[in-house]
Order: sequence, then structure tokens, then C-alpha cells
Amino acid sequence: MTNAIRIRRRSLLATSAAAVGALAAPRIARGAAARVVVVGGGWGGLGVLRALARKSEVELVLVEPHAAFFSCPLSIHYIVGDRPSSDFEHGYAAIDKLGIRRVPEAAIAIDRDRREVVTASGRIGYDFLVLSPGVEYAEEAIAGYAEARDRLPVGFRPFEQQGVKALVDRFLAEGGTFLIAVPKPPYRCPPAPYERACLIAEQIAKRGVKGKVVVADANPQPLPPPIAKPILEAMRAAHAERIEYLPEHEAKAIDLAKGSLDCGIADVPFTHANLVLPMRAPKLLREAGLAERWAAVRLPDFRSQADERIWVIGDAAGTPLPKSGHVAFNAGGVVGRAIETRIEGKPDAPVGPAELPAGICFAAVTRDRAIMISVDSAFVPGEGAKLRFHVDPAPSRESSEAAANWGRSMWQSMLG
Repeated sequence: MTNAIRIRRRSLLATSAAAVGALAAPRIARGAAARVVVVGGGWGGLGVLRALARKSEVELVLVEPHAAFFSCPLSIHYIVGDRPSSDFEHGYAAIDKLGIRRVPEAAIAIDRDRREVVTASGRIGYDFLVLSPGVEYAEEAIAGYAEARDRLPVGFRPFEQQGVKALVDRFLAEGGTFLIAVPKPPYRCPPAPYERACLIAEQIAKRGVKGKVVVADANPQPLPPPIAKPILEAMRAAHAERIEYLPEHEAKAIDLAKGSLDCGIADVPFTHANLVLPMRAPKLLREAGLAERWAAVRLPDFRSQADERIWVIGDAAGTPLPKSGHVAFNAGGVVGRAIETRIEGKPDAPVGPAELPAGICFAAVTRDRAIMISVDSAFVPGEGAKLRFHVDPAPSRESSEAAANWGRSMWQSMLG
């Protein structure tokens, strides 16, 4: 068995044995099912549902406006035309078969006093609430973006990939300069902008397009730092003539009519642009008093610092952990066990050192070569989270194959 596959399997199985905080556990009347409402049917929300499914003492409700799941991880292969969208889109039929009530609406408010989630059609009461709503874009961070929003898809939320694919298709047909702007952290899936640049550059060469990719990075090097060297070396080795990398170029304003991005120290011209915007927790959480930029949670179990009946996982949570799908899914397992403890009325365990959710992701640099990135982390009281990155020193076919296997395995775990 290869090292890559060993890491993948270990990460897939790694879910933390969470020790929860010191507040008294709310009790549920004997014989009554505790209602757990999950907002968000992505990686984190599905992780919670899978952890709690088929438990007779739990009634599960999923609030999710989309009719299907679309995987942002690995979707670059759809954006550049290597794989069909059907490879990444999966229905919720398996969730429905588990007896989970699915509400196909957006949550528009959280009434913490009444313990209710508000949708356009009514209110859903909860005993416990898990929020995994993803991210919101801070559009105001780049002057001129809001006015040009429809022509500048970001593609870091489900189903936005179609817009980015259309943009890439136009560029590959017309040529010119394809600009990718990278924000300062934290943002969802840090390697993704560089992966996007690499696979678009590969298509330039493959199709004989007269053009190049320019990466205007607000950071001094690619993120997270452990991947900077292999990413930069891979871009130089595979795409040196087609990618121009501009570090410390933070997007300030965009003029779409002129085709110019103001980065403070320079204006960067372009013909086509994909701006990765700064991100934050959605308005839903901020208006409920659960978040400022990000939701404040307690580690190691991701319970809200503001409300003992609410947990926040995935990219909306304010933790040092990478904002990645795999970390979110594994966090769902942690939260599921924490909720079980609450339902059973067991006393909270003392908070001590604990493993945190592991994560794995891949940065493709060509269609069939990728860099594997895995993260192990632990919580140490008084010291916070300690992260350990393991990064391939160079892209390989082995890691590209592991990425495809990992994706199929994860989607099966969530929706198979």
C-alpha cells in the first residue's frame, strides 16, 4: 500500500473523541425524541447527519435550499472540461431514505430564545442546532465588485462552478489574460486558486490558446505556507510560460470596463477575471449573535461560545483548522457524539488534550498530477490547536489517483 493511500485511509477514519465543555447537559424527557436541526447539506452537515442517523432517540431535520449536493473539492476538473458536472453532483435520496426530514428552503433567521430556525414558510423548533452554512463573500472588500457581480463568478460555493466554467470557456475561446485574485486568509480551500491557475494554464497549452494566467496574490507566497514551495516549483516546472505569479498584490478595486484590477502597488490588466473574495460567516449567524467575522466556538467539540445548544462546524467556524470539506465532515462526527452525550444526559467530560478532526485535500497541477496535503491537529487546553501538515514534495500521478479515489469514497460516505 502506498504512503498516499495510507494517509488517505487514516484521514477518512480519523474522527475525534471529543471532550465537551463544563456546562450542564440539557435533558430530554424520557421517551421523547430530541430534535436536532442541521442547517446546511454540505460536507459538515452531512457528517452530522451520518453520525446521528438511525438513532431512535433523535429526530433529524435538514434545512438545505439546494435540491442536490455539489462538491467544491475536485470540481476544478469540471471547470476546465476534464470531467462532467455529474461526477460532482449527487442527490439527497440516501438522506431521505434514512428518515431524515429535509426542508428545501434557506434558513433566514435563528430565534435562539424560542429555539427555532426560521424559513420563508415557517419555523422549525429544535432541541439542538448544528450550523454548517458555508461562507459568505465580503463583496465590499473590492470596490466595484458588487456592480459587476454577475460577470465575476467566484466559484467557491456549490453550483457557482457553472459560472466559472463559462468564464473559462470564453477565455479559452478568445485568449487574452485570465486574472485570478487571491485574498488574505482565512478563506475556503487555500490551495484552490493556485490549482485553478495551473489547470487553466494546462488548457492554454493543450488548445493552443494565445493567452496567459496572472495570479495576483495578496499574500507573499501560496497558502498554507507548507505548500508554498511545491506549488511554486510545480507552476514553474509545468507552466512557466503561461502563469505569471504576483505576490503581495492585494485586490483593492476592479474596473471591469477598463479591464484593470487595482492592487495598490500596481494596476493589473486583464481580459477575463476570477476574483476569490475575502470570506466570512454568513449573515444568518452574525445576526443571531453567534459570529462576528467567524463563529466563535469552543474546541474540541465546536459548541458555540454564545449558546450551549448550538454547534457551528465547517468553514463558518472560527478555528485555526483549515477550511476544507474533509475537516468539516470529520467535525460532523465529533459534534454527533457530543450531541449524543447531551441527549443521554451524561455529565460533560473534563476538557483535556484531544485530537481534532483530520483533513486531507489535493492540489492538482495538471490533469493527472497532484500534490497531496493532509493535516492532523490536536487541542491542548491553554494552548489551543496544534496543526501538523504533511505535504507531497512534488506533484505525482499517485496523488492524482488518490484524489479521485478519495472523492468517490467521501461522496459514498456522505450520500451513498
